[in-house]
Amino acid sequence: MDDFVGNKLTEWGLSEWIPTFKEQGIDTESLYCLDDQEIADLIPTVGPRSKFKKKLKMLKKEQNTTNPETVDSSAEGRPSTSDTSDKGKRQSDLQGESSQWQSPTKKQRLANKPGSYSEEIILSDVKNIMRCVHQKIPPRDNKLNNFLTKKIKDLEMDKREVVGVFGKTGAGKSSLINAVIGVKNLLPSGNVRACTSVMIKVEANMQNSKFEANIEFITKEEWKDELWFSKNFLGDVDQESDQKDDDDSRDIVEKLSALYGEDWKNKSPDDLMNDKYFKEIPEFLLSKGKTLTVETAQELSAKFVRYTRSDPKDGDGKAVKRWYWPLVKCVTIKVPNNDLLKHVTLVDLPGNGDRNKSRNKMWKTVVGSCSTVWIVTDINRAASEPEPWEILESASSFMGNAGQCEHIHFICTKSDHIADSDDHSAAGVRALILKRNDRAKKEVKEEFSKLKEVKKYFSDESFKVLTVSSKEFLKQKRLDKNETEIPKLQEFLQDLNDCHSETLNYVSGARGILSLIQGASRGGGDDIKTAVYTVLQQKMSDELDKVRKPMKETYQAFEKCLSEGVENSKSSCEKHLKSVINPPPNKSGSGFHRTLKFIVEHDGTCKKKKKGKQINLNMKLSSCLTESIDEEFKKTFPNEGECGPFNGVLNSFSLDTKMMSEKTEYKDVELQLIFLSTEEEKIKTKLNKIIRERKKMIYSSLTTTIETNMQKCYDEAKQIKGPGMLIKMRETIENHVHGSKDVMFQKAKAVMLKQLDDLMSDILDNLEKTMQESMELSLKTDGVSIPDFTLELVMVKNHYKELQGSSDQEPLICAGSPSPAAAQLITN
Repeated sequence: MDDFVGNKLTEWGLSEWIPTFKEQGIDTESLYCLDDQEIADLIPTVGPRSKFKKKLKMLKKEQNTTNPETVDSSAEGRPSTSDTSDKGKRQSDLQGESSQWQSPTKKQRLANKPGSYSEEIILSDVKNIMRCVHQKIPPRDNKLNNFLTKKIKDLEMDKREVVGVFGKTGAGKSSLINAVIGVKNLLPSGNVRACTSVMIKVEANMQNSKFEANIEFITKEEWKDELWFSKNFLGDVDQESDQKDDDDSRDIVEKLSALYGEDWKNKSPDDLMNDKYFKEIPEFLLSKGKTLTVETAQELSAKFVRYTRSDPKDGDGKAVKRWYWPLVKCVTIKVPNNDLLKHVTLVDLPGNGDRNKSRNKMWKTVVGSCSTVWIVTDINRAASEPEPWEILESASSFMGNAGQCEHIHFICTKSDHIADSDDHSAAGVRALILKRNDRAKKEVKEEFSKLKEVKKYFSDESFKVLTVSSKEFLKQKRLDKNETEIPKLQEFLQDLNDCHSETLNYVSGARGILSLIQGASRGGGDDIKTAVYTVLQQKMSDELDKVRKPMKETYQAFEKCLSEGVENSKSSCEKHLKSVINPPPNKSGSGFHRTLKFIVEHDGTCKKKKKGKQINLNMKLSSCLTESIDEEFKKTFPNEGECGPFNGVLNSFSLDTKMMSEKTEYKDVELQLIFLSTEEEKIKTKLNKIIRERKKMIYSSLTTTIETNMQKCYDEAKQIKGPGMLIKMRETIENHVHGSKDVMFQKAKAVMLKQLDDLMSDILDNLEKTMQESMELSLKTDGVSIPDFTLELVMVKNHYKELQGSSDQEPLICAGSPSPAAAQLITN
């Protein structure tokens, strides 16, 4: 600890905490970086902690006022998204289509005016209030007290927006992510070759100021299975010398060589499971994750590179260096002090799943959870390069009907790379770059318009093109910052954070709970409570009927579509089957032998490493079913727009409690009505989240049911060995499909309809039970045993109004003594 920190603690009347700060090594720099949890660890007592937080906030504000170049710790990792240069007059319209570039719906940000609080401080204050309220609710076992305790706990919700980043090795994904989040050298790039199977998540470290990497491994059993398959597969290839250099063989050799060097070539799978190969990663043997913690991004990058990449130049007579990415399922990078990642996770994704089952399952889950997808490719062949388009096509159904993606950003990187020109002046080169950027955007949009499969799930409005240069964003030799379009992506991520609305949701919920408490503690007004309860009961019955009707219509529409899909599946399944398990005219029998073996060994799927497309027999067989339902499904469960599921009927559900609370005749139950209004919004938010998750399962159920049905023939085909193996495998699959097609597709239909019906029933039951319980406890129960929280309610109301942009603040006046939390906040 340095003198500055000690002097400040003494000045603030907190000298008793100097030994603790000294023990933890808090110096001037780390003082400005302390977050709420770290402060709580240092000063566990509420009173001194609140005083310290207030003083630290004032110190940061004073520092920022006297030195505009200094930023507070909460914004330290946030890249600047502004630039005053007017070069090229392109700031307001980077794409020539600013009116079309729509970021997510923004909530109003707090004005930077004297006396206004930041959202972070508001959230901290209200959480402090609610903690004290929770502690003061009597521990009596009655419905109201139990209900209030549960509601306060339910205020804590953490929702993250996921942005998936696709692109082949060398496209510039790492440089792009580093530039966008403003952390140099975090993700390695350059000479070290990326692994295409490891998923890398980048998110905020909200616990401390360290850089961390959490590494999740596949299981020992999974790796042993991969070894057996790989050795057998390469053994078959050795017998077919003309096929030794195919993609599948190279993929396996690369994976085994990364981990074992040359040792794998003459050893059995059992030998290769010897502990000596894993002595640097005992966590893998113990089925545990591994955590790396360091001070800087560069240190972390150097440490975790072995788990995500390999160096093709490694070796040269030196001791073998092991690269562990073949054993890794996922690496989660945690970045401290970064506002853009506060509620956003960036995920560097493999293009089309993985041969490993657990990796593939995780891939589907993450792709399905992406609200935005970035497709990254080099600008020089942006429209003509097949791989990014194949990735988009293969992942579109997982992102669309089986996911929640609203935005696709096609990002053309390295926009500063320009061919030699006659004009070498800065202005001349810049003009060429901007002209090429505009041409690339036009060509990419034209290519997107041709993708019929993708357009089933995504409209033109959801597809945007950017031309970026990470290099120019940092150096600005030819382009200004805005012309690199990196700030556009930063603004988009900031808007995703704003959309999260954690503070507003928490404060709104707290306002509702405190309104209920105060309304219940007042007592009296039985007649008006009974009258309002009766009105709301009838209103709820009417509103539930409005929700129930379109749900019934949806079920009938799905049933009709699926019936057609079943008939189409029966008539075309054998044709679809032959297109997958019979060799195409231009493919040799030996090459296709291995493809079929891959399909069998991996339960119907075969990922081609060098190509964007994946062979999936289960999806092929279920394609008529999914195609029959695609349009109706998108209409019922839209990812885009404001309508909401079931034609928006759930979002429009309302008991009109907000309107009633503003009427004079209901003044005596105003607080109860405010509570019911917040509960209504909360349950609708909760149900929309449930729908968003369950609809993915419903859509995927068609393929999942087919996959389950096909498992029997895959298992039988795996046992076939010896002469004529290819023909026998094919016959086994053909006989199974032919014999089960009358049942298999009908069952898939029944499973989907059952899941849809269950979802609709759960929505109605949840909606009715939640509002019924809230109505009974707010209008039929008195809280005579609950302390007075008038002041706390006024304070939370004022915070709520400030978040809404209102300057109408209520005075902090109460009849009795304020609670400790309120008293502390008043003094602050």
